[in-house]
Amino acid sequence: MVGCVELRHLSGFVAVAEELHFGRAAERLHIAQSPLSQQIRLLERDLGVRLFDRTTRSVQLTAAGQVLLEPARRLLAEASAARRTVQAAHLGEVGRVTLGFAGASSYSALPVLTRAVTSEHPGIELVLEGQTYAGEALGRIAEGSLDLGFVALPVRRGVGARVVRMERLQLALPDSHPLADRAEVAFAELAREPFVTFPLSRGSAVREAMMQACHEAGFAPRIAQEAPDAYTMLALVGAGVGLAVVVESARNIQLEHVVFRPLAGDDVPVLPIALGWRSGNQSAALAAVLRVADRVLPTPADFHG
Repeated sequence: MVGCVELRHLSGFVAVAEELHFGRAAERLHIAQSPLSQQIRLLERDLGVRLFDRTTRSVQLTAAGQVLLEPARRLLAEASAARRTVQAAHLGEVGRVTLGFAGASSYSALPVLTRAVTSEHPGIELVLEGQTYAGEALGRIAEGSLDLGFVALPVRRGVGARVVRMERLQLALPDSHPLADRAEVAFAELAREPFVTFPLSRGSAVREAMMQACHEAGFAPRIAQEAPDAYTMLALVGAGVGLAVVVESARNIQLEHVVFRPLAGDDVPVLPIALGWRSGNQSAALAAVLRVADRVLPTPADFHG
């Protein structure tokens, strides 16, 4: 069937089958009714069957027309997808883009970006690599083993970056903790508390900011346990292993027995979270993803860098 049937004839058939009216179908296709009727006659001749029962008052699908409708819809959808892929290939917008992420900030931003890229650029495969923290992502982008990642500022030479979120640090603690009833908590009040943090070896910007803030408050935090990701960290907090300094986006992770409290003071760290890429990367697929990111993940108005 496919070898002898033209796609435009199938398109005309589907329009008439859905409208059950030649005039409305012709308007939908932006053609005159006479050429549409001719397309249907040619399709019926090629298939050797009658597809519609037509009278002066009504148009109805025959049994053969009913059988053809769903396959015709699938063929047209596949043809449309193939056309978009070919056009993307012509523009160079096909291929793979590896994207590293970790932490609550990227959990919030990542779905927005991936859905938009998948919808607009079906020829681009986004390969997502989790538990790739800011410092590690920056190093891998610079060496070329990662195309794109969520990084902290400043970035090293040869890496481009654009801020996509601003994240103020806050405290996560068990709901049974004495400080859970407070409206806000100062870093100095945490000197004797155990902490759960991201691994030292992975280059977490949140951990570095927490360590610096504790140092400025006059103490070195006691690390009770390290956690590979934000979900595990908050689960350990809920289990009473320790407190955790996290970004505001962590509130989107709802776990029992975990509460969040603001950290007191005007000097609480606010982290700019950026998308980073190697400046010399000439990939057209990466350029297309960055254009999508510019639109769906704009730089926050409160960033002044």
